[in-house]
Amino acid sequence: MKSIWSFWSKPFKEKKSTAWASQKYHLFSWVLSVETAKRHFPQTVLFTDDEGARILVDTIGLEFDSVFTELNTLHRYDPEWWAVGKIFTYLLQTEPFVHIDSDVFLWKPLPERMERAPLLAQNPESFEPFSSWYYPQKFDLLERLQGWIPQEIEWYKSLVRGQRAVCCGVFGGNRLDFIGHYAQQALDILLHPANQPVWTLLGGDNILIEQYVLSACIEYHKGRASSPFSDIRVEFLFDSAEAAFNPASSTQAGYTHLIGGAKNNKYSLDRLERRVQKDYPQYYERCVRFFEAEIRR
Repeated sequence: MKSIWSFWSKPFKEKKSTAWASQKYHLFSWVLSVETAKRHFPQTVLFTDDEGARILVDTIGLEFDSVFTELNTLHRYDPEWWAVGKIFTYLLQTEPFVHIDSDVFLWKPLPERMERAPLLAQNPESFEPFSSWYYPQKFDLLERLQGWIPQEIEWYKSLVRGQRAVCCGVFGGNRLDFIGHYAQQALDILLHPANQPVWTLLGGDNILIEQYVLSACIEYHKGRASSPFSDIRVEFLFDSAEAAFNPASSTQAGYTHLIGGAKNNKYSLDRLERRVQKDYPQYYERCVRFFEAEIRR
């Protein structure tokens, strides 16, 4: 299985893509993500655009087995929708893969059960309506305002089990047909002409489109006799969000994900910087020089 990353540079340049304290730490995270994963995968691939290749490859010097610039086609999209770069990358895949977020560090290889699975992901996420990061009620607004949603969402959001999503710190698998179907549905929700004025009103909601829609597609097709994806299933690294962020279980798995507030946590960022400075000094210096040059512009 190959390891892949996606970097749509437009959200990065316009500071829409992350909640990092500064882009310096974002770049440090890229170094550590790629270099730790290289130990475990025979092939590393970057999907980006011309500007992204200039930053990560030409300037920082990160080395990949292959670099593709298909994300150039996204230049007209709103950078608030930073997940579009990831979802479009999923759609492009023609071989089994694991997509690794640039804030994920693999100190140990993923379990073999995940690499053999139809789908793999970090962990399932359960949530309570109106009291979480997920707002599936936005799909109700889409419907009321004559927008379009696929049948998977229509079915899923009305059920109790529709209060689950899939965290995609790592995501991929062997069922490329299903992954392509899911990715196309997610992009269609964003780009359908009837939905454009509604999304303009509601604003971007990246995890809803990437992670909630994925869970809806899995649950809708799983066990459905009429579906070509009736045998779909997902292997998780952790069985819950609580386990994923429990220090003991994450250490045992050899997995770090600097999600959400961790990107502004001084202790975590100091450790990240010291690690990159110590283990990858050449990358560290290039990241610092790039960051300082950008500030001076």
